[in-house]
Amino acid sequence: MENKIAHLGFIQAVISRMGGNSFLLKGWSVTLVAAIFALSAKDANHQFLLLAYFPVIVFWTLDAFFLHQEKLFRKLYECVAKGEISSNVFTMDTTPVKDYVDSLCSVFFSKTLRLFYGVIVGVVLLAMFYF
Repeated sequence: MENKIAHLGFIQAVISRMGGNSFLLKGWSVTLVAAIFALSAKDANHQFLLLAYFPVIVFWTLDAFFLHQEKLFRKLYECVAKGEISSNVFTMDTTPVKDYVDSLCSVFFSKTLRLFYGVIVGVVLLAMFYF
């Protein structure tokens, strides 16, 4: 039983790290887009706003990757907790649970990521056409 608790603790630490990484990416994406807005307004060059799409797409992709990894580790946690995967080897390999989790592409277009990054893309579009 001690092995199982320790193994679940390791998996939970990874899940927490993935959630923290996702949070940091969202903060950085908003910060960089705001900085690009400020530079665009300062120089009065609206073509500069096109640069805002690059960090949005990069951070959206990274965020989707971390969310996908988090889902894989949550499923691994569930399987270890149920005893479907042995705790004796302390495996962190998510390959056995890969088929039970949405694909990276599905996660990329999930509601939460689509809403967050869609709003940022929408704000950039509005800024390009109205300012």
